[in-house]
Amino acid sequence: MTLRDIVQRLALEVVVDGGGLDREVSGGFSGDLLSNVLAAARPGNLWITIQRHVNVVGVAQVAGLSGVLLAGGEAPAPAVVAKAEEMGIPILLAPDAAFELAGRLHRVLLPEET
Repeated sequence: MTLRDIVQRLALEVVVDGGGLDREVSGGFSGDLLSNVLAAARPGNLWITIQRHVNVVGVAQVAGLSGVLLAGGEAPAPAVVAKAEEMGIPILLAPDAAFELAGRLHRVLLPEET
């Protein structure tokens, strides 16, 4: 499933498309500790986090993630948006809590398991 499909099915706001809404999403990862994301997230995962600082963009790129989904509805700072655009990292936004988003993403990606 692509990021574009997920944006539509979960009614997410696209903050930065990063030229990558057609990227395939292989799964999801939810977490806020950057070192844990680097160690445990898999390439192609969509990362759900409440972190909104510029390091999120670098972590997403290094880990090979399909994009970043910011939970809680608070938009990132302009510097974060600029860095994501520069690095081609999609940033999505939703008002829901990370727990809710993880459940919704799971149901979309793995409907036979729910």
